[in-house]
Amino acid sequence: MQRTTTYATDAPKERVFLAAFALKGEPAETVEASLDELAQLAETAGAEVCGRTAQYKDMPEKATLIGSGKVGEMKQFCENHDIDAVIFDNELSGVQIKNLTDLTGRRVIDRSMLILDIFAGRAESAEGKIQVELAQIKYTLPRLVGIEKNMAQMKAGGAAAGMRGPGEKKLETDRRIIRRRVLELEAALKKLEAERGTRGARRAHSGVKRVALVGYTNAGKSTLMNLLARAGVWTEDKLFATLDPVTRKVFLGGGTFTLTDTVGFISKLPHEFIDAFKSTLSEARDADLLLHIMDCASPALQKQYAVVTEVLKQMGIENKPVLSVYNKADLIKGFTLYDKANSVLISAKTGAGAEDLKKRIAEKLGFGSGEQGGE
Repeated sequence: MQRTTTYATDAPKERVFLAAFALKGEPAETVEASLDELAQLAETAGAEVCGRTAQYKDMPEKATLIGSGKVGEMKQFCENHDIDAVIFDNELSGVQIKNLTDLTGRRVIDRSMLILDIFAGRAESAEGKIQVELAQIKYTLPRLVGIEKNMAQMKAGGAAAGMRGPGEKKLETDRRIIRRRVLELEAALKKLEAERGTRGARRAHSGVKRVALVGYTNAGKSTLMNLLARAGVWTEDKLFATLDPVTRKVFLGGGTFTLTDTVGFISKLPHEFIDAFKSTLSEARDADLLLHIMDCASPALQKQYAVVTEVLKQMGIENKPVLSVYNKADLIKGFTLYDKANSVLISAKTGAGAEDLKKRIAEKLGFGSGEQGGE
């Protein structure tokens, strides 16, 4: 199902410059690949990327991360090219945000703030909105001195990248009120977690098997969800096209199972994200089988695999039964599966390999073979 992105506005796109710090000796291709992904994130948030730079040093500078010389170059570029904001691929402290904002005369945000901003634009359910606001506040609370400086740099009208969502107004109040808001959000989230737990217990008692889709963002989970369950889930070639979990019932061979599409993971994911989204990700924790969806055409396949397995480990579900699903086979030729017993090659877009995938799922769940459908 296609729909218009929530970031579409009549306002001109914000012009942004990307920056990264790396230790000397770190492979340039690794740094550039991360900047490529940061550019995708910025574009997903509705910004126009106009330039980028990477600074390699023995140690990060406490005050500015990248050093005064590089900051001076960045300031000159921003002035010459009418840049509105600078986005760092690294996590910044509140002091660094304030210093960089003062020195460049531009708003400065980091990768985590940008990711949380995208979540703010994607969340639709009450639970999703609470999770996003909680994650935003917890991440930005220690950085208030820098965030307040950013507020002064914002253009009039329209939300700017990294400053969007329900958490924005709370950052303009004092810390005591913000902490009180955190308690309110945590209480509301616990109530929703309890309701989700009750629904999960009913499903467990019913004997219906549960399958969850996990994977790196934009690996094709939602497209696969539509293929298997005819779910009508919104799909888009952008990062974090789906934020709120979607569950559908699927009939396969001799049994029935629920299939849940979960939010995608990404490298350098804020810890606050994991904490705030634990209730949503409980769908994966309580599943009988995980389908780990991967983009087999991505040059960063191995790194993305490592990111997802690390997040699953942080959630305490690294030992869950997993079927590796290598998606986007239509974009690559000659891809080899080394563990054919626990992996399958498909194209969720064209449907190639779908029957093999259904067969593998049926085997993993202890079902027989047969026709499949969803509701």
